[in-house]
Amino acid sequence: MKLFNKSGRSGFTLIEILVVVMILGILATVIIPRIMDKPDMARVTKAKMDISAIKGALAMYKLDNSAYPSTEQGLSALVSKPSSGKIPKRWNPDGYLTKVPKDPWDNEYIYLSPGSHGDFDIVCLGADGEMGGQDFNADIFSWDLD
Repeated sequence: MKLFNKSGRSGFTLIEILVVVMILGILATVIIPRIMDKPDMARVTKAKMDISAIKGALAMYKLDNSAYPSTEQGLSALVSKPSSGKIPKRWNPDGYLTKVPKDPWDNEYIYLSPGSHGDFDIVCLGADGEMGGQDFNADIFSWDLD
């Protein structure tokens, strides 16, 4: 409801402004808690996508070289040709990844070959960077993404 003052300009009443502020306050109490979890959920999703990309690069490495890189060679074997262990004879000169990604919490992915759940294991330790945990601290395993 707009009122006109003596100069002919319209404005809002104090009650209208208070109602708008109250509505914004209610919306903030409902929406902000939901938005606060989004960055952590996005990090978990990114870690899963990284692991899937690494798995794809490892599959290409194996197609070219008939074996996966060893644990000692690590994921860096996907970026540059290994110089120790079993040297791959048909390593792709362009590499299999442009760089070894870090997890969204800036930790290294753990790579084991052979792994306890197959030819290799890739593990992200979650937000806490330690084994175990729940919610966003939970570990993310390559064998759970199949």
